[in-house]
Amino acid sequence: MAKLFGTDGMRGEAGRFPLDAATIHITGWSLARHLTAQLARAPRIIVGRDTRESGAWIAQALIAGARCVGADCVSAGIITTPGVAYLTQHLRADAGVVISASHNPFTDNGIKIFAPTGRKLDDQMERLIEEDIFAARRTDVRPISSSADRSVEDDSPSARKLRELYLQHLSDKAADLRLEGLTLVLDCANGAAFEIAPELFARLGARVTAIHNQPDGRNINRDCGSLHLDSLRRAVLDHGADVGVAFDGDADRALFVDERGNAVDGDAVLWIMAQHMQERAELSANVVVATVMSNMGLEVALRERGIKLLRTPVGDKYVLEELLRTGAALGGEQSGHIIFPRLSLAGDGLLTALQVFRVMREKAQSLSELTFGFTPFPQVLVNIHVREKVPFDEVAAIKACAEEMQRALNGQGRLLLRYSGTEPLARIMLEGRDRATIEEMAAQLASIIARELG
Repeated sequence: MAKLFGTDGMRGEAGRFPLDAATIHITGWSLARHLTAQLARAPRIIVGRDTRESGAWIAQALIAGARCVGADCVSAGIITTPGVAYLTQHLRADAGVVISASHNPFTDNGIKIFAPTGRKLDDQMERLIEEDIFAARRTDVRPISSSADRSVEDDSPSARKLRELYLQHLSDKAADLRLEGLTLVLDCANGAAFEIAPELFARLGARVTAIHNQPDGRNINRDCGSLHLDSLRRAVLDHGADVGVAFDGDADRALFVDERGNAVDGDAVLWIMAQHMQERAELSANVVVATVMSNMGLEVALRERGIKLLRTPVGDKYVLEELLRTGAALGGEQSGHIIFPRLSLAGDGLLTALQVFRVMREKAQSLSELTFGFTPFPQVLVNIHVREKVPFDEVAAIKACAEEMQRALNGQGRLLLRYSGTEPLARIMLEGRDRATIEEMAAQLASIIARELG
């Protein structure tokens, strides 16, 4: 049976399987049905979404399905992914559902499900939901809801109360942090953080300029947010700001721009936080968890401070698993998804920004000064659209080219070849000391992949 849930939930083009209304209805019904069987009572489910135009009807379909078996569904309206994770845990709900496709374009959407622990749903429950979805497609049977006509109010008093509860939680985490005199530019990606991010940092005393905070349902992530830093860089320089922060569509990640206009990615944030936590004896066993995508320069810099870098497959769920397995206190991804497991089991872009600002304040240093000592190796990333995800070792031309490149790198660089967990893409990552060389190598391998699998 095909897998519908990838490394970050179930994702696809809104309106097409598995993000069509009928399948989403079945998803809500299946989730509630299995929770009811486990709990021997009707479950309570919190639902939130980002700003995509498809989010409202997807939430409506999922809630209608869940109510078929008596689930008590509560809408938090437009809220960040970590906001739903927090509310699920704090309010002791039985599940939290986020309708979002994170950094993808508005035409896509997705469903992420959180357990009461604040962690993403376990694989076993995902497989049960997938079985129900495929069974329903075979029989063309859809559960009938006696309450399908009940609307989902995104901006009801109860939804606003839930969002305020999450905002207060973040404020409490920064109760001893004051940001007076700090000038910030926030790129909200026209996404879920468009209101809450400016409000949070203004409450802490910062001078805040928000950009890309006018969502229209279709402009989420469009030339903005954590994948597109150019407008943030210009705004930081134009305003003479101390720092800029770019969130993605659901605000579970954050990237930064320093006062000089230089990008500060997730690897640099891990470097900043690892040093700070080590100095405060808060870095358990002097270990940091990152993925195979993190730059070799980070590994070298950490090693010189006696800190070990543990690598996992790409995906925050794998980072979290390793954090919990080892008891490490810091982990994350180059993309800006940082996890502080003692604060939250979900990556939270707003919480990450708070932690970085705390270090800036305590050390009385600029963001550019905090990144000193970390020099990334040149890195090239290339995505190639593929028609199917054939194991690379089973395609002779791809395998031969990759092996030759590994020999040429001779321990002075890395080649990572993998498929996206959420899109029909092959991803090439090459690192080495000479950019021109690795760019040429990446182009050669990309051409072969496109020819064989495109």
